[in-house]
Amino acid sequence: MLINAIRWNPSEGLDLGILTIHYYSLMFLIAFGLGWYIMKSIYTREGIEIEKLDSLFIYTVIATLLGARLGHVIFYDWDYFQNHLLEIFLPVRFEPEFEFTGFRGLASHGAAIGIIVAMYLYAKRILKKPVLWILDRIVIPVASGAIFVRIGNFINSEIVGKPTNSDYGVIFEKLGEDFARHPAQLYESGCYLIIFIILWFMYWKTEKRFKLGYIFGLFLVLLWTVRFFIEFIKEPQVEERATWLLNTGQWLSVPFVLAGLYFMYRPTKRRTV
Repeated sequence: MLINAIRWNPSEGLDLGILTIHYYSLMFLIAFGLGWYIMKSIYTREGIEIEKLDSLFIYTVIATLLGARLGHVIFYDWDYFQNHLLEIFLPVRFEPEFEFTGFRGLASHGAAIGIIVAMYLYAKRILKKPVLWILDRIVIPVASGAIFVRIGNFINSEIVGKPTNSDYGVIFEKLGEDFARHPAQLYESGCYLIIFIILWFMYWKTEKRFKLGYIFGLFLVLLWTVRFFIEFIKEPQVEERATWLLNTGQWLSVPFVLAGLYFMYRPTKRRTV
């Protein structure tokens, strides 16, 4: 009997009778709502028109969801989706039978790429500032949002950790298991909280915000380094790649870390924009 293990089998969401609010969707709502509030405080400090927040919110939401979805399809499950193209953008599965699935396949690497592209377009069309200016600031709410996304993964019993081989850990009963695993989602969420605090401090309490690209680079280094090491205690998301030296998430994290180091330490003139 696993005395110290936590048995985890929550409901999928809040049942309101006519509809169910899924906890994972609720975590996304909290992430975007908190992100809007954080950016409002930043825009107020910088003297940016608050009206431009509406466009930023739209760009960010679309980029996050679209990028995360395409990232999952391309990086993790292309073998399936290349023969089911409609299911990429529809919350359903047609085979072996029709099923409403929701958009459960989302990849953070794809979301990161999507947000970077969206911020380039936003900076050029709306903000009229260098793209690194907005990237240095948008990564603060992105880090806070990542905290809640991983909590959502934990609630859904997905992206689980490897077995602890002890009575420590979490038993994900939803998976039909009776042994303890590492709550890797919560480890990752806790690390993202620390990253958020560091970025918040760097922006509000130091002058690093004046060096274009520094806070953005620091975000890339910290977040993707965490992701790289947490992957060692996660179950592989693609079974066929389980024997690789590094898994898919780790290989995808390396370029982000290198890019972050470049933006942190590249020679630049001090900017006051």
